[in-house]
Amino acid sequence: MKYALVHEWLTPQATGGSELVVREILRCINADLYALIDFESTNSQSYLFGRKIGTTFLQHLPFSRNGVQKYLPLLPLAIEQLDLRAYDAIVSSSHTVAKAVLASPQQLHVCYCHSPMRFAWDMTFDYLRSSRMGRGLPGIATRYLLHHLRQWDAIAANRVDYFIANSHHTARRIWRCYRRPATVIYPPVDIDRFPVVKDKQDFYLTVSRLVSYKQVSTIVRAFNQLKKPLVVIGTGSELPEIRKLAQSHVQILGAQPNDVVEKYMAQAKAFVYAALEDFGIAIVEAQACGTPVIALGAGGALETVRDLHRYPDSATGIFFLEQTVDALVAAVEKFEANWVAFDSDRIRTQATQFTPKIFEEQFLAFLERSCQEFFVPSS
Repeated sequence: MKYALVHEWLTPQATGGSELVVREILRCINADLYALIDFESTNSQSYLFGRKIGTTFLQHLPFSRNGVQKYLPLLPLAIEQLDLRAYDAIVSSSHTVAKAVLASPQQLHVCYCHSPMRFAWDMTFDYLRSSRMGRGLPGIATRYLLHHLRQWDAIAANRVDYFIANSHHTARRIWRCYRRPATVIYPPVDIDRFPVVKDKQDFYLTVSRLVSYKQVSTIVRAFNQLKKPLVVIGTGSELPEIRKLAQSHVQILGAQPNDVVEKYMAQAKAFVYAALEDFGIAIVEAQACGTPVIALGAGGALETVRDLHRYPDSATGIFFLEQTVDALVAAVEKFEANWVAFDSDRIRTQATQFTPKIFEEQFLAFLERSCQEFFVPSS
């Protein structure tokens, strides 16, 4: 079998969960790699350094290194220009347009879907509200573009033979947007790089991209009210605003190397997360350190955290049900009153469900079943 693996973009700034899945898939199968843009094969710090990676015309447009979102109207056209006719099977790692590559009826196409494109579907109004392009005359043009993008995206989903979802939450969204079933295979989390520390220090931690839907400003406001120490690690468009919000007991560290993140995660009293995530790798990483989680009780967190209310004898965290300051304040106060209920070893055990080894076994088994169904004619 000759495989092609297609991802949206490969840049030093793209280091999230979807990129971790790409790395693990490349360990599972021998595949040629393609993307809309690639600035990792020339990055000496990347595991992709020196690798031959196929790209599109977006690679040569101005400022593409900083992301191709600015070229949103061109993404459908660009992904359809990848010529993958030489391959028996295509695996796409998709959160935007990668699943839309063109394939022949003789080629198997398996899509690992991290999310239907959020800005075009269930988070449309959040993006419009937070963007300058969502208001006035530009807002009308943006809404028109997103209308046509949704139509194209629904059609493009029909180019996939089999969908994999990164959580049951994402599988439900795939059904809602595309009316396609998806098999759940959780993303790989390298829990071995996170040490378990039982003697926690008296501070809370959040690690996140600082963009509006991550709700980091809500976390900062809550801890301003609580007057408890909070450490914020991450960078993004909201960094200046969050720095202004933070009071003296809230430390904004910006972007930090992995070893610093690991140290803070292991020592934190609890890890706080307010975003609605499709899976939420950072939540699992915190539990790998034996660190309890205070998280929004929705999305992927429901599948990775054992809430104190439902599992009083085996809890790994506490949920709050609304993305509001008051709801988060109440959750932190509940945690403070019940912190002795959380056992570091038990929390670490919860994280072991999401190891790269388990991902590899499930992914290869799914790929084998798909090949059997697709290439072996039924009698």
